[in-house]
Amino acid sequence: MTPSTAPWARFTADEPELAATVEARFAAHPHHTLATLRRDGSPRTSGLEVRFLGGELWLGMMPGSLKALDLRRDPRFALQANPGEGTGMGGGDVRIAGRAVEVEGTGPEEEAQRAAYVEEVEPPQPFHLFRADLSEVVRTAVEGDLLVVRVWRPGEPLRTLRRA
Repeated sequence: MTPSTAPWARFTADEPELAATVEARFAAHPHHTLATLRRDGSPRTSGLEVRFLGGELWLGMMPGSLKALDLRRDPRFALQANPGEGTGMGGGDVRIAGRAVEVEGTGPEEEAQRAAYVEEVEPPQPFHLFRADLSEVVRTAVEGDLLVVRVWRPGEPLRTLRRA
């Protein structure tokens, strides 16, 4: 974790209501969009399932997938919740940015994290597992006649922007 990032548990502690809304938005649909950076610096978008387990946001991937290779080379990512059917955007639009930290070691902590993930998710073996360290969480929603944007960043107060 770098000074400008924080684990999911920190976000949940700082902004429990917003964190619950974000988790519900991701739970509404299984597949979401992950943006990574290719070797040449251009963006790559890929489908992805995410899990919130043990106070962390987890990104699991097939072995050798391009998105996993992108994250190994450059851990920066952006994640957008599936907007769902139609244009209603029930629950608002949710985006997360941060750095992905691969869990690949053989120490007791890494093995325990992988075991907990496997028990809950039952992923095909082998797989890449990344923990998300957050640099920003954004929720955009229509509330009445206003567009309301809430932005959380580690170490900063929640910002709320309203536009007519």
